[in-house]
This record gives sequence, C-alpha cells and structure tokens, in this order.
Amino acid sequence: MLESMSKIFDFSTEVVTQLAQADAARALLEDVGSGDLTAALVEPARRARARVLARESAVICGAPWVEATLRQMDPQASITWRVGEGQRCAADQVVLEIEGSARALLSAERTALNFLQLFSAVATLTATYVQAVSGSRAQIVDTRKTLPGLRLAQKYAVRMGGGTNHRIGLYDAILIKENHIAAAGGIAAVLQRAAQVAGSAQFVEIEVETLEQLREALACGASMILLDNMPDAQLLEAVRINQRRAVLEISGGVTLESVRRLALTGVDRISVGALTKDVKAVDFSMRFEPL
Repeated sequence: MLESMSKIFDFSTEVVTQLAQADAARALLEDVGSGDLTAALVEPARRARARVLARESAVICGAPWVEATLRQMDPQASITWRVGEGQRCAADQVVLEIEGSARALLSAERTALNFLQLFSAVATLTATYVQAVSGSRAQIVDTRKTLPGLRLAQKYAVRMGGGTNHRIGLYDAILIKENHIAAAGGIAAVLQRAAQVAGSAQFVEIEVETLEQLREALACGASMILLDNMPDAQLLEAVRINQRRAVLEISGGVTLESVRRLALTGVDRISVGALTKDVKAVDFSMRFEPL
C-alpha cells in the first residue's frame, strides 16, 4: 500500500513541462507585464552570457521552470546545467550557464531565480528530513500547506528531495479529521460513509487523537490512520495495538529535532507541513558577461 501511495501524482516529463510552462507564463505576466522598462535601456541586438551561482549547498530543483521562463523570453537561448535536477551543489558552485539575448536574460532573471530558490529550498529541506529518518521504516510526507497556485510544483520539489506526496488536494483522497467525525456522527458512521463515496480516491485516512479512537477505527476496518499530536508513549502503544493492520502516520508539530525520535516509534509515515510552508529560499545569484 505504501508503494502505491507514493505514486499519487504522475510527475512525468510531459506533465512537468506543461506545468512549468504554465507557471512561468503566469509569473512573467506578473513581473514583466507590458514590457521591461529597464531592460529597454540595452540595445535589442546585444547578446550576453550569464552564470547562476549557488551561494550555499543545496539540492537543485526547478530546472523545468527555469528553462520555461528563459525560453519564453528567448526561445533560442542556450541553457547548460552544471548540476543536474535533484543533485546537490556546493557553496559558490556554478549550477547553470546561459547565453542569449541580453534583454531577454535581464527580464527573465528574477522570475527564473525565484523558481530556482523556492523549489531548491523545498527539495533541500525535504532531503534533510529524509536523511534524519534514514534506517527507520518511516517515509517523510508533505501536506496541503503550500503556496497558492504552486502546489504541484512544490510537491514535485518534495519528490526531488526524496520525500513522498500526500494527497494533492481535496479531490484525490479522503482524510477524515476531527470536525468530519463530529459532523458525521462518530468514527463508525464516518468510515461507513467514506466506504460508500470513496470511488476513485487514492486512499481513505482517518485522524485519531486517543488510543480509544484508534481501537475503534481499527475495529471499523480503517486501513490508514493519522495519529494526531500524540506523546511518544502513546505513539509506541499505538504501534503495538496496530500490529501492522493499518498504515500509521504521525502529524502535528514535527521538527528536525523530533523527527528521528518519532520515526523510531515504528510508524510508517510522518507528515511535515514545514517542507512547503516554512522554507527559507536558497541563495542564488546570476552574473552577466556581455558578448
């Protein structure tokens, strides 16, 4: 079941390319608008070479978005990556070299770097969490706490960092939380209703806050259970009670300091909102050389 859940969304080359092109077009419209007034100071025929440097070690992510941005401004631009997608760069390493219209590169610079710094930050933070739980059975999973309009891109970045995607939105899986349970009339009632309406949902998961609720959910046939904000002693007992009957996921206040301790309780998944919500942009800079 865990294997199938890691394939909720197909980030094929074609899908990623289309996504990047759409995101780049929207971002350029926002930034360039009717035209770059400052880039107009440069002669139209002038060409330039540019290098993108990483100012810190990071997992590189966002190449399709960078390329889509550059090519929408200059379809003939030459783009050469020195560090591949999903690979780690060192501080002060050149990760990308570009050659093309000077005006186009100037207009694309900020948008391209915005994509690169955000997605590399998500991938790098994810890789740090994944490394922290290495040797355990726990997968690091993202959440819906994403930037509006960039959810798929951020979830792609989580994949590049070695993490696993949770549901993409409200439409592809069922996650029953405290308010759903209360509104539906209890755990048994809400799980029965979920079985009736699940259809093509990738999974049905129910959140529990106590061991009593866990036992009830298991008795009702729950196959995936979210243990919300439980202390360590309860988590260990929950794993014992479960006996691998359901996929167990931890949620709530997970940090780098606590994630390995939580993983060693024996749960299957740990969801971390910080992967896409609390990221600090990776520092990149672009340096131009007139040709």
